[in-house]
Amino acid sequence: MKKFFALLLTLAMVLSLAACGGKSADNAGSQPASPDTPADVDAGATVFATVEEGKLHMSTNAAFPPYEMTTDDGGFEGIDVEVADAIAKKLGLELVVDDMGFDAALTAVQTGQSDIAMAGITVNPERQEVMDFSDSYATGVQVIIVKEDSPIATVDDLANAEMIGCQKATTGYIYCSDTPENGGYGEDHVTAYDTGALAVMALVNGQVDAVVIDNEPAKSFVAANEGLEILDTEFAVEDYAIGFAKGNTALLEAVNAAMAELKADGTFQAIVDKYITAE
Repeated sequence: MKKFFALLLTLAMVLSLAACGGKSADNAGSQPASPDTPADVDAGATVFATVEEGKLHMSTNAAFPPYEMTTDDGGFEGIDVEVADAIAKKLGLELVVDDMGFDAALTAVQTGQSDIAMAGITVNPERQEVMDFSDSYATGVQVIIVKEDSPIATVDDLANAEMIGCQKATTGYIYCSDTPENGGYGEDHVTAYDTGALAVMALVNGQVDAVVIDNEPAKSFVAANEGLEILDTEFAVEDYAIGFAKGNTALLEAVNAAMAELKADGTFQAIVDKYITAE
């Protein structure tokens, strides 16, 4: 009789635990998220949140060839876009590209409006204070675009320029607009444009004397505008990485793991080779 009551007590405890226990590892994230609640995603052993269930939102500025640009039908293409899409697939998600200004793209990920930011983003101490970054996936070189008959022939000659054009919020703008004591030329000698293309157009129209911008988009802009050239000198060398909200470690680690797999199996290099041909 005692054994019978002991068995009933044990069964009651088991049922009680099953009724009040939390989500198990098998069904974590299986419930649909509310519009205001990020969805949990299980990528292997890592559970992370995204701003929309089943989606990976990437904020970018799609005016930065060959990393991100628009297509004739209103879509998006480029190295960052295809790499982000491959990462999303690795994580079992669908990529959503959110196109906006460059500085807005950085703000979007910081404020949780997007999951990742990819826009040829350079890692620097100021950005590391407000964002976290993935492992570097590319090296960016800042160069100088001038007219072919320009007296500006070296980086040192930039000090004599009346006006330098840069894209707003980029490291090129940050470097150039800094004080002369810190190696810059001062805000009075730099004009910020919403896109690199607008900065280059200002150069064509004689509104600025030079444009400081990343090398790969510089090649595209020079190829599309007769009479421009890239100086045979580097302005700065930087690392590109994917931006995340501060403290979003789970998603960052999952993206780093996915990127490592894409590099190991040759997918990443194949994407780069599609847009950047060997010289």
